Amino acid sequence: MPFFETSLGILVLVALQCLLVLGFVMVSLLFLVYGDRKIWAAVQMRRGPNVVGAFGLLQTVADALKYVVKEVVVPAGADKPVFFLAPMTSFVLAMIAWAVIPFNDSWVLADINVAILYVFAIGSLEVYGVIMGGWASNSKYPFLGSLRSAAQMISYEVSIGLIIIGVIISTGSMNFGAIVSAQDTRYGLLGWYWLPHLPMVALFFISCLAETNRPPFDLPEAESELVAGYQVEYSSTPFLLFMAGEYIAIFLMCALTSLLFFGGWLSPIPGVPDGALWMVAKMAFFFFLFAMVKAIVPRYRYDQLMRLGWKVFLPMSLAWVVLIAFLAKFEILGGFWARYAVGG
Repeated sequence: MPFFETSLGILVLVALQCLLVLGFVMVSLLFLVYGDRKIWAAVQMRRGPNVVGAFGLLQTVADALKYVVKEVVVPAGADKPVFFLAPMTSFVLAMIAWAVIPFNDSWVLADINVAILYVFAIGSLEVYGVIMGGWASNSKYPFLGSLRSAAQMISYEVSIGLIIIGVIISTGSMNFGAIVSAQDTRYGLLGWYWLPHLPMVALFFISCLAETNRPPFDLPEAESELVAGYQVEYSSTPFLLFMAGEYIAIFLMCALTSLLFFGGWLSPIPGVPDGALWMVAKMAFFFFLFAMVKAIVPRYRYDQLMRLGWKVFLPMSLAWVVLIAFLAKFEILGGFWARYAVGG
């Protein structure tokens, strides 16, 4: 249409695309929380949410409305501007990272060549929302919780970055579309990066758990043995924004795992058409794994958490980068680890 070729039309089209991605993420968020609670309940042989709506599907909507209509309580002495800016920072940063996540070939808001760098930069900034929330509350417990969370997130960002570098070396590109194209072989799921980068897939998944403060690494909250973490003084909508930002970041990690190691929108079976449904199904599967870990794995102590990140994951991921560089440079096994000719 001629209208969409004008400056105003392009602006309207981009706005509609942004709303579409926002709507998908927010609607998915409702079902992610529901699924998380249902899976946890099933492991503990409980019913879980089953009252509001059919099969309890609207329970998350009811909980969100409950948070919205509650009174916002601000502690005496709190830095109000920073106190309210912190949850908005966590939520907004988690959302804008989706701008470079493709759901199908060319189905992406911003198809930039440094998409991985963009996501990594946004993820690094999310720690500021946690620190701001803990500091602005004017209380020792939130402040200590925010420092604990900042140390944890920074520690595991290092190993995540090094693992991603291995994928970048194999592909020769930081564009998600190129990474998925490099995994498009005639072998189906056996051609995806989970096989050549097999040891790092488990490390990446565990690092994602720690990066998003999920059990068994939910030390920033740790309700059972601590007063709580950085969000203890928050209530109503600000607390809802913190929780929504955390779940959106979890879903983002599921998308990254799908794109980097499991072919994104590619079909696992040769001959079966690719498509966005495969991408969404893979993201849902990895969220299921996130929920199962929450239900069955006991929480780590903080010293165990930091030891795992700095003394185990960091040396292993660093050694893997060196190994991948060697395997890709000399094209061992006919380019099994070097696919930059295809994806770059």
